Amino acid sequence: MAQRADDEQITAWALAAGRGDRDALSAFVRSTQRDVLRFVSHLADAGQAEDLAQETYLRAVGALPRFEGAASARTWLLSIARRVAADAVRAAGRRPRTTAVADWDAVARDAVAERTGVARRPGDEAVVLGQLVAALHPDRHEAFVLTQVLDLSYAEAAEVCGCPVGTIRSRVARAREDLVRALDGGAIDGGRRREA
Repeated sequence: MAQRADDEQITAWALAAGRGDRDALSAFVRSTQRDVLRFVSHLADAGQAEDLAQETYLRAVGALPRFEGAASARTWLLSIARRVAADAVRAAGRRPRTTAVADWDAVARDAVAERTGVARRPGDEAVVLGQLVAALHPDRHEAFVLTQVLDLSYAEAAEVCGCPVGTIRSRVARAREDLVRALDGGAIDGGRRREA
């Protein structure tokens, strides 16, 4: 499988970068930056994705000398990205929220129209699906993005999330059920509690 060979090469670059090889560091960053950007944009505010990716690499570069290659460098890096995104979400929760929206009724009507599948413009379906994925319970959302968007194996996603493989399988299955229910007009359980 080509992806596994990529993971082996990425891990080799990370190990070499940890020993001070600047070319290996550059190759490591280039080979992983797309996954990191996609992951953090799904976990936190998409407008902050580049800043969060940069913070991920700042933390990773500082930790590279201690990286031993017990896991693939890609899953190691995504677990750092996960912590960076979680820190950003926590920090955003502590800041007061303000908005320039004057007509909340119109916003609510648009949200209902989108949730019921009434697309008003070409491409609205992708936006609605993105919103539905974003509305998933945080643990389900994370597992779904890792496995279905970033194409990590369940074992790799479990390593990133720090939980058993069976938990990832359960979260992905529940996320799929939630998405199907939402596409049929139901609601998504987007609660903020952690789940097993």
